[in-house]
Amino acid sequence: MTSIAPVSRTELSQRRQKLRRQRRVRFFQASWRSLAVLGLAAGAVWVATLPAWVIRKPEQVTIKGNQLISAQTIRTLLPIDYPQSLLKIQPQEVSSALKSRAPIAEATIDRQLFPPSLTVRIQERTPVALTLPPVGTVKPDPVSDSDQPEVSPGLLDESGIWISLKSYTSLDQNLKLPTLKITGKVNQYRPYWPQLYQAIHRSAVKISEVNLDDPSNLILKTELGSVHFGLYGANFTNQLKALDQLRRLPTRVNPSQIAHIDLKDPQSPSVQMINPKSPVKLSTP
Repeated sequence: MTSIAPVSRTELSQRRQKLRRQRRVRFFQASWRSLAVLGLAAGAVWVATLPAWVIRKPEQVTIKGNQLISAQTIRTLLPIDYPQSLLKIQPQEVSSALKSRAPIAEATIDRQLFPPSLTVRIQERTPVALTLPPVGTVKPDPVSDSDQPEVSPGLLDESGIWISLKSYTSLDQNLKLPTLKITGKVNQYRPYWPQLYQAIHRSAVKISEVNLDDPSNLILKTELGSVHFGLYGANFTNQLKALDQLRRLPTRVNPSQIAHIDLKDPQSPSVQMINPKSPVKLSTP
């Protein structure tokens, strides 16, 4: 059996003193680290609040990525009271304010100390269609802020995000409006709008207006006349291809006498005349 050698009082005292010295060293090291961190933080605050690190005028803000909205207009939308310390400017708050005040999908804000300035990088929402409420819709109260697609003119981007026309045009009088028009019940078609728009955009036959008044019958105003597609669905692409094959229709039928083209069945298109005896049946190649 192994025996344990006795420890003298002197050795125990020396060990206690050594441990106390080690604890004091660790305490002072931790204290110095804390003081250093506090000093750096205080120094950063002091430097950032110096007059040299202050945004004094809108010209110190650089706008990048804008194509529709002018840089000057975007600067007026920034929630910044000049002069303002760079430290007090919160990028997330500035980004949120921009997205709520203008058709902007994303906004990234970077602060620079040398020289003191802001860089705002934005991604705009590009309107692709002008929306008009159904005929006979009661106009909303002009002082009301509750703009809705069903009662107020507006704009749609490619993803189906609706933008109030009033808020859009108030940003800049020189903003161009899209030529494609949409009338009717926009909300019912917004889930399908990205696919619908892409098909219209790629169509070989020019399309100027989309009528959504009747959910069971999508109507497009085209260079060949009004075209009835019936219920919008997966067959829409084939219907547009059939429409492209009817390009020579004006040489066979007087366009002024056409009421509409019926493409509900792309395999058997027909033309409804204004004063018809019977619809004109057509065959696609």
